[in-house]
Amino acid sequence: MKKLLLAGALIAAAFQPAHAMEVNNLLSMFIETNVRNWSNQAILVDAIEAQNKKTSAYTLAEIEALDQQWRDEVGQRHGAMILPIVENPSSDFLRSQIDTSAGVITEILLMDAKGLNVAVSSPTSDYWQGDEAKYLETYPKGAAALHIGDVEFDESSQQYQFQVSMPVVDADGTVIGAITVGLNAEQFL
Repeated sequence: MKKLLLAGALIAAAFQPAHAMEVNNLLSMFIETNVRNWSNQAILVDAIEAQNKKTSAYTLAEIEALDQQWRDEVGQRHGAMILPIVENPSSDFLRSQIDTSAGVITEILLMDAKGLNVAVSSPTSDYWQGDEAKYLETYPKGAAALHIGDVEFDESSQQYQFQVSMPVVDADGTVIGAITVGLNAEQFL
């Protein structure tokens, strides 16, 4: 019952026009001051660039097959496809950012140029984000793009959160991928 009451309050607050604008400003400020400074770190950029070399020629059919394989492995943290994404230095780096956020950041996922997972703080429900707003509203929109999703209940983190996404750029300022950061909605509403 407590979850239902909290959900109602969060959703009602998020849809008040003036409040929604204020919340978006707070989310943007948090991202600019607390995420942008580490989102283009070499450990993440190098991981995206390495994966972009592998995935650049993937067809939609190949991507969909990989996405299905990932979905089949969800719930098996040690699945052959999920394990290398969850257990790599970039994913460790993402988890360290969550650990230092004092509960504000709930999850992080890093995507390549196709919208495929490169690193994740915890397993996602799917491998391909390229058909979702977190990718479509960032990667193709340029280095300054920022996408703020609606408040939603996230099954993996078991919390209400906003997903805020932005491109990841290399040292030359070229967009090479995207990152999505789940933010605990209670911290911003």
